[in-house]
Amino acid sequence: MRDRLTTARKFSTSHAENVVLFFDDFSSGELDRAKWNVRVTGAIYNDEVQAYVDSAKTITIAAAEEVAGAQHGALIIQPRYQPGLITAAGDRFDFISGRIDTRDKFEFRYGTAAARMKLPPGAGFWPAFWLNGYDAWPASGEIDVMEYVGEGDWVSSAVHGPYYCGEAGLVNKLFFAGDEDASGWHVYSVDWRPDRLLFKVDGRTTYRVTRPMTDFFGPWVFDSRKYLILNFALGGTYPFKTNGVQKPYYGLPDQTVALIKEGKVKIAIDWVQVSIDATE
Repeated sequence: MRDRLTTARKFSTSHAENVVLFFDDFSSGELDRAKWNVRVTGAIYNDEVQAYVDSAKTITIAAAEEVAGAQHGALIIQPRYQPGLITAAGDRFDFISGRIDTRDKFEFRYGTAAARMKLPPGAGFWPAFWLNGYDAWPASGEIDVMEYVGEGDWVSSAVHGPYYCGEAGLVNKLFFAGDEDASGWHVYSVDWRPDRLLFKVDGRTTYRVTRPMTDFFGPWVFDSRKYLILNFALGGTYPFKTNGVQKPYYGLPDQTVALIKEGKVKIAIDWVQVSIDATE
């Protein structure tokens, strides 16, 4: 279940003693399915307006020279306009997109999970980098390292557990300073410890969640093993409560739909890493 441990420091960390548990820099030319599952839409959550499919239309690996700023290669998740798609459950969608995870292939308890990502501007986009466990949600202990709804000046982090979930989840936003925004490369990470979660952007702490904070609402559910998730949702509850758009799609306005139709929308992930401090 757990990937082989390696002491190779793939990217700079704050401690020389860090041990890398999981690493992917998407340099092999294709998605490593020994590490990642590609998910296909079954149940629909959050009133999102895309269907996840296993397709080269939505999930590809690009060479470094094809993505400005990428170091070795890059995972590309690109939503597409595909009107009238009917899922196996009989649900109809006009958009397809991609979602991958490491469930049953890699999991960990405590450590630092990080991803270097570049996000597109556009109201109603909802890409995310997050962790989840194996219990039924929200007892699974969802850890949202990075969520983004297309407003380039901010990203958010959150946790969800019993009695502090959904719209009552513990959440915080980082507003970028100066000429920075989410369309540039940033490293989004969480330092997960037995009594706290420290969310960071480019190494700067942006949110701290402690056990007493969750205990005020419900039980701390961040001692169980978690797996990694990367996805690119469209529309849905979080974008809608930010932009108030109801048509043509819930949380997804016309101008964003046009960008998707023109093939101009994608997220790029340069690398993903999970490490632990061997001294702890």
